[in-house]
Amino acid sequence: MKAFFKTFYFNNLLYYVVAAEVILLVTGFFFTSFEPIGEYGLLLIVVLLFIDTIILYANKNGIFGRRDTFDKLSNGDDNPIQIFIENRYLFPVRLNVIDELPFQFQARDTEFQLNIAPGKNKTLEYNVHPLKRGEYSFGALNIFVKSPIGFVQRRYSFSQDALVPVYPSFLQMRKYELLAISNYLTNAGIKKIRRIGNNAEFDQIKEYVPGDEFRTINWKATARRNRLMTNQYQDEKSQQVYSVIDMGRVMRMPFEGLSLLDYAINASLVISNIAMIKQDKAGIITFSHKVQSILPADRKAAQLQKILELLYNQKTGYLETDFEKLYANVKSKITQRSLLLLYTNFESLSGLHRQLKYLRRLAKDHLLVVIFFENTELKAFLEQPAITTEDVYNKIIAEKLSYEKKLIVKELEKYGIHSVLTAPKNLSVNTINKYLELKARGMI
Repeated sequence: MKAFFKTFYFNNLLYYVVAAEVILLVTGFFFTSFEPIGEYGLLLIVVLLFIDTIILYANKNGIFGRRDTFDKLSNGDDNPIQIFIENRYLFPVRLNVIDELPFQFQARDTEFQLNIAPGKNKTLEYNVHPLKRGEYSFGALNIFVKSPIGFVQRRYSFSQDALVPVYPSFLQMRKYELLAISNYLTNAGIKKIRRIGNNAEFDQIKEYVPGDEFRTINWKATARRNRLMTNQYQDEKSQQVYSVIDMGRVMRMPFEGLSLLDYAINASLVISNIAMIKQDKAGIITFSHKVQSILPADRKAAQLQKILELLYNQKTGYLETDFEKLYANVKSKITQRSLLLLYTNFESLSGLHRQLKYLRRLAKDHLLVVIFFENTELKAFLEQPAITTEDVYNKIIAEKLSYEKKLIVKELEKYGIHSVLTAPKNLSVNTINKYLELKARGMI
């Protein structure tokens, strides 16, 4: 009997239906016309159950499945995951696909239902949105199969246990890189800034053409050549741009799932890439109660990968940030005047005053930009109407905290220190704007 069914399996599902009818006819002789109809129905169910089991399990590799992911995922972005499924049965199947995602996503509903014709394949796609850097462990890919009969369900499990690292947002970095190369940065909210002054390096002497500035005419070269000659300049290059990231407890605060540290890390990767595209040198400094790492500014081809690997392993601590040690290390390690983009957070004016003397010393030797964050949740609270007396008191306190952020900006300006007060989600755009503004004004 087993050989009988196996022969039919390799021809067509229709043979199984015929086989079921034959079995029912043969077994019908054992029942008289006085037998209850229910017994005949029960026999039909048993026979169909038997046939369904045979056709699902006779083919050892009836279904093939595979999960395709990137070698690394981008933090804070939607990362596509693809599932490839192939039906190797000779009949259409109904599938229930369950993918085991890393525990960090806290997702237990990644499930798909679909039908696949015999010999065909389909590709499913969904997105994952990581909010922390580190290693993410994917589990098995489970596919539950039903034949057209539908009495039995078989599970195929493809053990694709894999550790996929989540890196700082390289997708965001690539986005701004393409915009910068194609000169479409304004499409992403980057301001088009008019160049102020003339802080450029001499490039060459060329013949004057209408439209050249008269003040660039080189009169000595004109006298020698007996025709107007002008000096041509190019933007200053190879300026050092350091992203200085505070790793202290003030950067643990989360907004929309990402901590302030992760926002700062993503923005540092973006601005480092943009600076290198603009022919400047990019470097990284991380610090908390001590200076944890210093990557010297460079613009070699491998520099961006070094920055990515350094930022991948950074974590916030619980100790107070020591700006004095930051100043001492910058003083001894960075001898050339550089642009320092300091990512930190001050919640009060008194918090700024405790560190202000070290910021002033940094600003004396370098071009310092202090980048800190708006409390967007506080801003949303201020926009809501006050109904009760308690709401009024809460709004007064919130107004005071919000106003102190503006006072911090004014206090920094008083000592000639540039600042950027930004919502976390706009950090990359506002940082690029500030960098381009300083470039346009010839300050670096």
